[in-house]
Amino acid sequence: MPATKRKTGTTTAAKSGKKAATKKTAAKKAATKKAAAKKTASQTAKKPAAAKTARKAATKKATTKAASRTAKKAAPQRKAAASAKPRTSAAAGAGLEVGPIRGFKPYQPRKGEEYMNERQLEHFRQILLAWKRELMEEVDRTVHHMQDEAGNFPDPNDRATQEEEFSLELRTRDRERKLIRKIDEALKRIEDGEYGYCESCGVEIGIRRLEARPTATLCIDCKTLDEVRERQMGL
Repeated sequence: MPATKRKTGTTTAAKSGKKAATKKTAAKKAATKKAAAKKTASQTAKKPAAAKTARKAATKKATTKAASRTAKKAAPQRKAAASAKPRTSAAAGAGLEVGPIRGFKPYQPRKGEEYMNERQLEHFRQILLAWKRELMEEVDRTVHHMQDEAGNFPDPNDRATQEEEFSLELRTRDRERKLIRKIDEALKRIEDGEYGYCESCGVEIGIRRLEARPTATLCIDCKTLDEVRERQMGL
Protein backbone atom coordinates (compact mmCIF):
# COMPACT_ATOMS: atom_id res chain seq x y z
CA MET A 1 0.00 0.00 0.00
CA PRO A 2 2.62 2.59 0.91
CA ALA A 3 4.44 1.76 -2.34
CA THR A 4 1.26 2.21 -4.30
CA LYS A 5 0.61 5.57 -2.66
CA ARG A 6 4.13 6.75 -3.42
CA LYS A 7 3.73 5.65 -7.02
CA THR A 8 0.38 7.44 -7.28
CA GLY A 9 1.85 10.61 -5.73
CA THR A 10 4.76 10.51 -8.11
CA THR A 11 2.44 10.13 -11.08
CA THR A 12 0.29 12.99 -9.87
CA ALA A 13 3.31 15.19 -9.36
CA ALA A 14 4.58 14.33 -12.83
CA LYS A 15 1.23 15.17 -14.32
CA SER A 16 1.12 18.47 -12.42
CA GLY A 17 4.61 19.31 -13.68
CA LYS A 18 3.68 18.53 -17.23
CA LYS A 19 0.56 20.68 -16.94
CA ALA A 20 2.58 23.53 -15.49
CA ALA A 21 5.16 23.20 -18.30
CA THR A 22 2.40 23.10 -20.87
CA LYS A 23 0.82 26.20 -19.40
CA LYS A 24 4.21 27.95 -19.32
CA THR A 25 4.84 27.02 -22.96
CA ALA A 26 1.38 28.22 -23.92
CA ALA A 27 1.97 31.47 -22.06
CA LYS A 28 5.29 31.95 -23.89
CA LYS A 29 3.61 31.28 -27.24
CA ALA A 30 0.82 33.71 -26.42
CA ALA A 31 3.37 36.35 -25.38
CA THR A 32 5.32 35.74 -28.59
CA LYS A 33 2.15 36.03 -30.72
CA LYS A 34 1.17 39.20 -28.87
CA ALA A 35 4.60 40.75 -29.42
CA ALA A 36 4.49 39.78 -33.11
CA ALA A 37 1.01 41.28 -33.43
CA LYS A 38 2.19 44.52 -31.80
CA LYS A 39 5.19 44.66 -34.14
CA THR A 40 3.00 44.04 -37.18
CA ALA A 41 0.50 46.67 -36.02
CA SER A 42 3.34 49.13 -35.45
CA GLN A 43 4.76 48.50 -38.91
CA THR A 44 1.30 48.77 -40.45
CA ALA A 45 0.75 52.07 -38.66
CA LYS A 46 4.12 53.36 -39.83
CA LYS A 47 3.45 52.55 -43.52
CA PRO A 48 0.62 55.13 -44.01
CA ALA A 49 2.69 57.74 -42.22
CA ALA A 50 5.66 56.96 -44.45
CA ALA A 51 3.46 57.04 -47.53
CA LYS A 52 1.97 60.37 -46.42
CA THR A 53 5.45 61.79 -45.85
CA ALA A 54 6.52 60.56 -49.30
CA ARG A 55 3.48 62.18 -50.90
CA LYS A 56 4.20 65.46 -49.15
CA ALA A 57 7.81 65.34 -50.32
CA ALA A 58 6.72 64.59 -53.91
CA THR A 59 4.16 67.42 -53.84
CA LYS A 60 6.74 69.84 -52.48
CA LYS A 61 9.22 68.79 -55.17
CA ALA A 62 6.62 69.22 -57.91
CA THR A 63 5.64 72.65 -56.54
CA THR A 64 9.28 73.70 -56.46
CA LYS A 65 9.76 72.60 -60.07
CA ALA A 66 6.62 74.43 -61.19
CA ALA A 67 7.72 77.59 -59.38
CA SER A 68 11.13 77.31 -60.99
CA ARG A 69 9.60 76.98 -64.47
CA THR A 70 7.28 79.93 -63.81
CA ALA A 71 10.19 82.04 -62.62
CA LYS A 72 12.18 81.15 -65.74
CA LYS A 73 9.26 82.10 -67.99
CA ALA A 74 8.64 85.36 -66.12
CA ALA A 75 12.32 86.36 -66.17
CA PRO A 76 12.37 87.48 -69.85
CA GLN A 77 9.13 89.42 -69.35
CA ARG A 78 10.52 91.21 -66.30
CA LYS A 79 13.68 91.92 -68.22
CA ALA A 80 11.71 93.34 -71.14
CA ALA A 81 9.55 95.41 -68.80
CA ALA A 82 12.63 96.73 -67.05
CA SER A 83 14.27 97.64 -70.36
CA ALA A 84 11.12 99.44 -71.56
CA LYS A 85 11.78 102.67 -69.70
CA PRO A 86 9.27 105.52 -69.93
CA ARG A 87 10.07 107.93 -72.71
CA THR A 88 10.95 111.45 -71.88
CA SER A 89 8.46 114.20 -72.58
CA ALA A 90 10.30 115.17 -75.76
CA ALA A 91 10.30 111.59 -77.06
CA ALA A 92 6.68 111.13 -76.09
CA GLY A 93 5.72 114.33 -77.89
CA ALA A 94 7.55 113.13 -80.97
CA GLY A 95 5.38 109.99 -81.14
CA LEU A 96 2.01 111.72 -80.75
CA GLU A 97 -0.51 111.66 -83.55
CA VAL A 98 -2.19 114.83 -84.71
CA GLY A 99 -5.97 114.58 -84.69
CA PRO A 100 -7.29 111.94 -87.09
CA ILE A 101 -4.02 111.71 -89.04
CA ARG A 102 -1.17 109.34 -88.24
CA GLY A 103 2.48 110.24 -88.59
CA PHE A 104 2.23 113.99 -87.92
CA LYS A 105 3.92 115.56 -84.93
CA PRO A 106 2.19 118.32 -82.98
CA TYR A 107 3.30 121.74 -84.10
CA GLN A 108 5.68 123.44 -81.67
CA PRO A 109 5.37 127.22 -82.10
CA ARG A 110 8.44 129.33 -81.49
CA LYS A 111 8.50 132.11 -78.96
CA GLY A 112 6.94 135.26 -80.41
CA GLU A 113 5.90 133.44 -83.58
CA GLU A 114 3.10 135.01 -85.59
CA TYR A 115 -0.19 133.12 -85.66
CA MET A 116 -0.91 131.36 -88.95
CA ASN A 117 2.40 132.17 -90.56
CA GLU A 118 3.75 130.21 -93.54
CA ARG A 119 5.12 127.35 -91.41
CA GLN A 120 1.81 126.87 -89.61
CA LEU A 121 -0.23 127.06 -92.79
CA GLU A 122 2.04 124.50 -94.48
CA HIS A 123 1.71 122.26 -91.41
CA PHE A 124 -2.09 122.26 -91.63
CA ARG A 125 -2.06 121.99 -95.42
CA GLN A 126 -0.10 118.74 -95.19
CA ILE A 127 -2.44 117.43 -92.51
CA LEU A 128 -5.52 118.17 -94.61
CA LEU A 129 -4.02 116.66 -97.76
CA ALA A 130 -2.99 113.48 -95.93
CA TRP A 131 -6.44 113.18 -94.37
CA LYS A 132 -8.14 113.63 -97.75
CA ARG A 133 -5.85 111.02 -99.30
CA GLU A 134 -6.75 108.48 -96.61
CA LEU A 135 -10.47 109.10 -97.10
CA MET A 136 -10.18 108.72 -100.86
CA GLU A 137 -8.39 105.41 -100.40
CA GLU A 138 -11.20 104.23 -98.15
CA VAL A 139 -13.76 105.15 -100.78
CA ASP A 140 -11.88 103.21 -103.46
CA ARG A 141 -11.48 100.24 -101.14
CA THR A 142 -15.23 100.21 -100.46
CA VAL A 143 -16.06 100.28 -104.16
CA HIS A 144 -13.73 97.37 -104.90
CA HIS A 145 -15.06 95.44 -101.91
CA MET A 146 -18.66 95.85 -103.02
CA GLN A 147 -17.78 94.78 -106.56
CA ASP A 148 -15.93 91.69 -105.36
CA GLU A 149 -18.49 90.64 -102.76
CA ALA A 150 -21.58 91.31 -104.84
CA GLY A 151 -23.46 88.13 -105.65
CA ASN A 152 -26.87 86.52 -105.77
CA PHE A 153 -27.34 84.43 -102.65
CA PRO A 154 -30.14 81.86 -102.78
CA ASP A 155 -30.73 82.20 -99.05
CA PRO A 156 -32.85 85.29 -98.21
CA ASN A 157 -31.03 85.68 -94.88
CA ASP A 158 -27.65 85.85 -96.63
CA ARG A 159 -28.98 88.44 -99.08
CA ALA A 160 -30.38 90.53 -96.23
CA THR A 161 -27.05 90.37 -94.37
CA GLN A 162 -25.12 91.46 -97.46
CA GLU A 163 -27.51 94.32 -98.15
CA GLU A 164 -27.22 95.52 -94.56
CA GLU A 165 -23.42 95.47 -94.74
CA PHE A 166 -23.44 97.39 -98.02
CA SER A 167 -25.92 99.91 -96.63
CA LEU A 168 -23.72 100.52 -93.59
CA GLU A 169 -20.63 100.97 -95.74
CA LEU A 170 -22.44 103.37 -98.06
CA ARG A 171 -23.62 105.50 -95.12
CA THR A 172 -20.05 105.62 -93.83
CA ARG A 173 -18.71 106.59 -97.22
CA ASP A 174 -21.41 109.28 -97.53
CA ARG A 175 -20.22 110.87 -94.29
CA GLU A 176 -16.65 110.69 -95.55
CA ARG A 177 -17.62 112.40 -98.82
CA LYS A 178 -19.11 115.25 -96.81
CA LEU A 179 -15.90 115.40 -94.80
CA ILE A 180 -13.86 115.54 -98.00
CA ARG A 181 -15.93 118.55 -99.06
CA LYS A 182 -15.11 120.25 -95.74
CA ILE A 183 -11.43 119.46 -96.25
CA ASP A 184 -11.53 121.11 -99.67
CA GLU A 185 -13.16 124.17 -98.10
CA ALA A 186 -10.42 124.30 -95.43
CA LEU A 187 -7.73 124.10 -98.12
CA LYS A 188 -9.40 126.98 -99.95
CA ARG A 189 -9.39 129.05 -96.73
CA ILE A 190 -5.66 128.40 -96.44
CA GLU A 191 -5.14 129.71 -99.95
CA ASP A 192 -7.30 132.76 -99.18
CA GLY A 193 -5.48 133.45 -95.89
CA GLU A 194 -8.62 133.00 -93.80
CA TYR A 195 -7.73 129.66 -92.21
CA GLY A 196 -7.47 129.49 -88.40
CA TYR A 197 -9.93 132.29 -87.57
CA CYS A 198 -13.48 131.92 -86.27
CA GLU A 199 -16.14 132.61 -88.89
CA SER A 200 -18.50 133.92 -86.21
CA CYS A 201 -16.42 136.27 -84.04
CA GLY A 202 -13.12 136.45 -85.94
CA VAL A 203 -10.84 135.40 -83.06
CA GLU A 204 -8.07 132.82 -83.36
CA ILE A 205 -9.33 129.24 -83.23
CA GLY A 206 -6.04 127.96 -81.82
CA ILE A 207 -3.38 125.56 -83.05
CA ARG A 208 -4.30 122.68 -80.72
CA ARG A 209 -8.00 122.84 -81.62
CA LEU A 210 -7.16 122.89 -85.32
CA GLU A 211 -4.84 119.90 -84.90
CA ALA A 212 -7.67 117.99 -83.20
CA ARG A 213 -10.18 119.10 -85.86
CA PRO A 214 -8.41 120.55 -88.93
CA THR A 215 -11.73 121.51 -90.57
CA ALA A 216 -12.95 123.57 -87.59
CA THR A 217 -14.45 126.94 -88.53
CA LEU A 218 -15.54 128.16 -85.06
CA CYS A 219 -13.58 128.90 -81.91
CA ILE A 220 -14.36 126.83 -78.83
CA ASP A 221 -16.68 129.48 -77.32
CA CYS A 222 -18.77 129.95 -80.46
CA LYS A 223 -18.92 126.20 -80.99
CA THR A 224 -20.18 125.72 -77.42
CA LEU A 225 -22.91 128.35 -77.92
CA ASP A 226 -23.85 126.77 -81.24
CA GLU A 227 -24.25 123.34 -79.58
CA VAL A 228 -26.37 124.87 -76.80
CA ARG A 229 -28.69 126.45 -79.38
CA GLU A 230 -28.97 123.15 -81.23
CA ARG A 231 -29.98 121.35 -78.03
CA GLN A 232 -32.56 124.01 -77.21
CA MET A 233 -34.06 123.81 -80.67
CA GLY A 234 -34.11 120.04 -80.40
CA LEU A 235 -36.17 120.28 -77.20
